[in-house]
Amino acid sequence: MKRLGLYAFFHCNLAYSSIEEHMRPQVVARCYGALVDLCSRLGLPLGIEASGLTLEIIAALDPGLIERLRELAQSGLVTFIGSGYNQIIGPLVPAAVNEANLRLGAQVYERLLGLRPETALLNEQAYSGGLIELYPPAGYRSIVMEWENPASHHPGWDPEMGYLPQYAAGACGAKIPLIWNRCIAFQKFQRYAHGQIDLEEHLAYLTGHLAETPRVFPLYGSDAEVFDFRPGRHHTDPPLAGEGEWVRIETLLRLLARDDRFYFLGMSELPALLGEPGAGNRLTLQTPQNPIPVKKQGKYNILRWAVTGRDDLRVNSACHRIYETLRDRHPRDDDLWRELCLLWGSDWRTHITEKRWQGYLGRIAALEDRLGLAAREEKPPGPAFAPAGRRDQVEESGRFLTVKGEEIEVRLNRDKGLAIDALRFPGLSPEYLAGTLDHGYFDDIAFGADFYTGHFVLHRLGKPKIADLSRVEPQILIGGETVVLACDIATPLGPIRKTVRVDKRLARIDVEHAFAWEKLPLGLARYGHVTLFPRAFNAERLSFATQNGGYAPEIFRLDQAEVDHGNPVSFLVSARDCLGMTGGWVDVGDDALRLRIAVPKSQAASVGLVSYRTFGDLFFFRLELTAGEVDETCLGEDRPPLPALSFSISPAP
Repeated sequence: MKRLGLYAFFHCNLAYSSIEEHMRPQVVARCYGALVDLCSRLGLPLGIEASGLTLEIIAALDPGLIERLRELAQSGLVTFIGSGYNQIIGPLVPAAVNEANLRLGAQVYERLLGLRPETALLNEQAYSGGLIELYPPAGYRSIVMEWENPASHHPGWDPEMGYLPQYAAGACGAKIPLIWNRCIAFQKFQRYAHGQIDLEEHLAYLTGHLAETPRVFPLYGSDAEVFDFRPGRHHTDPPLAGEGEWVRIETLLRLLARDDRFYFLGMSELPALLGEPGAGNRLTLQTPQNPIPVKKQGKYNILRWAVTGRDDLRVNSACHRIYETLRDRHPRDDDLWRELCLLWGSDWRTHITEKRWQGYLGRIAALEDRLGLAAREEKPPGPAFAPAGRRDQVEESGRFLTVKGEEIEVRLNRDKGLAIDALRFPGLSPEYLAGTLDHGYFDDIAFGADFYTGHFVLHRLGKPKIADLSRVEPQILIGGETVVLACDIATPLGPIRKTVRVDKRLARIDVEHAFAWEKLPLGLARYGHVTLFPRAFNAERLSFATQNGGYAPEIFRLDQAEVDHGNPVSFLVSARDCLGMTGGWVDVGDDALRLRIAVPKSQAASVGLVSYRTFGDLFFFRLELTAGEVDETCLGEDRPPLPALSFSISPAP
């Protein structure tokens, strides 16, 4: 007989972006109270997940509900699933913050529920291999992650693996049992509950997953706040189902419980299936094309919490400044770390209401003021600089200016705003490793352009792009072993001050763009382009590496796989993936020659985009940094002006 094991969990989040604080009692009563009532009546092993912050808010609004949840969880009638103190996007925050979030969340679970959950839901199903090592120390023995997106980037996976628990393989050999969630399944469930499909249609969908071999399947794994409640964010939201959505859900669950073809499992039971045939495979979920898998369709990707929203770049940069201060001065102050976890919450960065947004900005400012970050700190005096003649440490040849030292040589194109024409580090290789690939370098019309290094471009919607690729006559200053070239570049939005600093002692070049702009139009703000010279590297060993929320670096070998993180998903969503760069760096190159591109995240919390394609024995590889992208979370035509954007290139350590 064909059968299917079912499991389900409901995600509770009172920080939900479009729920005003005065609505929270309605959510607690209509959604969470109804859910706990349902679990009590049915006696099915359903799961409930909530952050520590959500539990604290529920406890303040309805302490009796917390007590009921505690009883259900301790009796085993409910499997409680953890996630951390707040819903933060792990691959976009430093490892120490993820570690604190898990630890502080566990403290709340133990205090309010008398337990420490063993299964963790990855927040927003945003996964990276670096996160894996952080969960076991917090008491977690398994994680929940979506199946569809990782599977779509691994065509060699057996589809049957999606019906049994596996192991997620992290960086540095770490692994953890993996329980699958499915976005199509939870979207079908929501459509049924909302009355958009009927019971027979939903049952037909589920019976399509029946098999004679052992299979388990996530009936539901998403928000509880979408049933019998509407925050009013989308005009396309379905109206409340007339008979009540929790009533429709109960009808479905009772029907399935009576149907011999289905049986329910608690999520705590699933790791016991790792020994079944087809289960327990060690899977690497991330790929070079999809380094940070996220749930749902492509428009819903990691960039929505990084550089879109109302002003993600600004608030993420502020959180990095606060983090660096806590790391250096207050490493054991749980109250401060708890506040930082709250400020790094995902919901501030998407469809946040204007009222809550203003309150959030005030909360960031209050913490910065408390930590002494609001006042500009005095910088120690740097080396004394003196104006230099053209031939004093800077060689001039036509449109090029060249700075040479024992450990670095860089040729800059003053016809193109001091774009880097060629860069080499003699101690690493005698070859030029990065710079400009001229028009015609590739015999492919799609790549029939100049590919520069070290420039800035603002792509505006329906308007000409703005770039810094104009002819300049820079001011040149010399201070010790440092050469600085600075120029002002006129643009329709105002001047850009570009500064190129070559440190011959440290073998490093820094490029900074400072903007005297009144506002930033809606568009794509990309900079820090680094274009590799393909003949300088071993194409078969090419890779990039970075930290995406964990301590261990994640290495992505290209193996000639085409990559384009910055390729638009649609007219509305400007890019499809990125590198979190939570340590502030990306290493690129082959096994012998590697460059490090670094950014000061506390100045501008940019993220990285990789493009890679092969052309016979040649390849195109470029890393670019993005300070602004576009998706449906962006509001208004204009945003505050960009902060200074800077990056550096040096040999990788």
